[in-house]
Amino acid sequence: MALLLGEKALEIGETPVGCVFVYESKVIGSGMNDTNKSMNGTRHAEFLAIEEVLKSYPSSIFRQTDLYVTVEPCIMCASALRQYQVRRVYFGCSNERFGGVGSVLSLHSESVPSPRLP
Repeated sequence: MALLLGEKALEIGETPVGCVFVYESKVIGSGMNDTNKSMNGTRHAEFLAIEEVLKSYPSSIFRQTDLYVTVEPCIMCASALRQYQVRRVYFGCSNERFGGVGSVLSLHSESVPSPRLP
């Protein structure tokens, strides 16, 4: 489902990112990038999916919820995922420029290393 959302995002001129939150084998929220259409840099797939989940569930549900996303969440999204205590994040490919779940920073892990300075 995340891949289909990513493909749909690409078809409408967005960065091809799609994601789903899964709780007890059920999709409880989904999203795809909407930054180009909305002209709002915070309208990433993860933020839209979080918003959808929070319409029907308390934020505590994220502790037992997994995220499946086509591309490694950026630093901004990874920070939000950590704040909501999302249980696990599975991603299709690394984000070498902005990755916040291991490629650049590891914001979703228990020990967050300091970024390297040049």
